[in-house]
Amino acid sequence: MKNMLFVAWRYRFFITTSIKTELHSKFIRSRLGGLWMILNPLAQVLIFAFVLSAVLSAKLPGINNRYAYAIYLMAGILGWSLFAEILNRCLTMFIENGNILKKLAFPKLALPLIVIGSALINNLLLFIAILVIFGILGHPPGIALIWLPVLMVITIGFAVGLGLGLGVLNVFIRDIGQVVPVAMQFLFWFTPVVYMVNIIPEHYSGWLVFNPLIPIITGYQDVLLYDRTPNLVVLSETAAFAAVLVALSLLFFRKANAEMVDQL
Repeated sequence: MKNMLFVAWRYRFFITTSIKTELHSKFIRSRLGGLWMILNPLAQVLIFAFVLSAVLSAKLPGINNRYAYAIYLMAGILGWSLFAEILNRCLTMFIENGNILKKLAFPKLALPLIVIGSALINNLLLFIAILVIFGILGHPPGIALIWLPVLMVITIGFAVGLGLGLGVLNVFIRDIGQVVPVAMQFLFWFTPVVYMVNIIPEHYSGWLVFNPLIPIITGYQDVLLYDRTPNLVVLSETAAFAAVLVALSLLFFRKANAEMVDQL
């Protein structure tokens, strides 16, 4: 962790410039520009909200709002999108930047920091859009919003811990890049983003303990939907697990660092 902070500070201008260049290059010829960063997840929310709220007439217990499911979905999507973007970007960041890694002398550890910075900006823009929509729907967030930065840090830690290790593996075993997107589809539906945890049958609910994303996503829902403090005991366990993942991924990264350029 100290090494990451040292790299971030020493190469801070390179990292910030790379983030700006990346965001600018994505939308340089787009008339809507950065709006595309939030339109896709919001469109997904609207589709699910229409199906669950309008077609199935689904209701949420304890929430007296006709748009309760749309609010519930946006809360879950906010957490999921941050996790998914960081993990998916980490998966291919070394392969996509292979030529740069061979030509320029800079620490490879700067790449995940660039990914984190870019994903965080995207997620903050999505968060601002969600806040506006919440206000329109008559559901402004309350004081529990102060826990959101904690949830974001845990989400980033878990995504980087998992994504960095998979990104290194993907350099040597390219099948990893094909398997992970499929696994992410299963993980999405294994996480209560679209549905409530309490609707899962008893004989399946036991499997939920194997999904460390559930405390994170339910934490987002507690904060944004119910305006209450998330389960700090479970979150602390998830944070500890994320810290272990980051440590193991950094160790694996250091050991494979010397051979990665040759493979690229």
